[in-house]
Amino acid sequence: MRIVSLLPSTTEILCDLGFEDQLVGRSHECDQPESIRNLPELTESAVKNTGNSAEIDRNIHSVVENGLSVFTVKTDLLAEINPDIIFTQDHCEVCAVSFDDVKSAVREYCSEDTEVISISPSNLDEIAQSIHKIGKALGAEGKAEQFVDELDQRIDIIRNTVIGEPVKRVACLEWIDPLMTGGNWIPELLEIVGAEYLLSEPGEHSPWIDWEDLVEENPDVILIMPCGYSIDQSIKEFHILSQKKNWHSLKAVQNNEVYILDGNRYFNRPGTSIFESTRILAEILHPSLFKPIHQNVGWIRFDGQLQNAQ
Repeated sequence: MRIVSLLPSTTEILCDLGFEDQLVGRSHECDQPESIRNLPELTESAVKNTGNSAEIDRNIHSVVENGLSVFTVKTDLLAEINPDIIFTQDHCEVCAVSFDDVKSAVREYCSEDTEVISISPSNLDEIAQSIHKIGKALGAEGKAEQFVDELDQRIDIIRNTVIGEPVKRVACLEWIDPLMTGGNWIPELLEIVGAEYLLSEPGEHSPWIDWEDLVEENPDVILIMPCGYSIDQSIKEFHILSQKKNWHSLKAVQNNEVYILDGNRYFNRPGTSIFESTRILAEILHPSLFKPIHQNVGWIRFDGQLQNAQ
């Protein structure tokens, strides 16, 4: 079977279920595992990712307001590959190529037998359902069920380990300028590690907030995990936050409880890396219970000076 995945999380699921050797194409954002990076990229972005978060946000809004798509399909390459099945999404048109655009391209450039399947989870249950859905589509229901069971067991170990520990109030920032907090599955991950999530709701789209909202909540811990950003990219924009009024009066800042996380790799993808996401949160919030095996790779503590971030 010739498979194309246009979503990073779906690509990871396919590989974990044993279908990497049948992948013949990917999106330009699919980068895990590293062994798939030589596959043809079937999508491209109309927005350059070289500016700061404010510039990227303005450019995205400009594209959308003009009735254009943020991401486009490389139709000539799609026609050449002519896959049997394409996995895409309809959750967010500024996160990946839109479902309608994929369907339109398939109708025009692929054979009539090409199947398009949308995988668009918004919470942990739907992430599990998406793994089952992919397994069913590829005749691997048993393998998918086993994988989900093992994932649940590993997450439950973390859940049970933190029972009775002090509860910290946590704000997760999914975009820096303008401010956005982490919604969808992020609040559920915080619940698993025994934390209280702030300024977002489980299963709901990540909401925009005002700086004053964050100041009013005055969280115990601030986790910075911008969508699509690595740790290094977030560090470059940290001054946008640290120069805000009342930044230094925040409880999290005063108590050295501000962390920068690899949002792109671990928190923006509703796939099989969700256990590592949970483990990272556990390491940060419960350092006496969990060894920091992801420190410096998945997260760093910010101590007030960029040069001292480690």
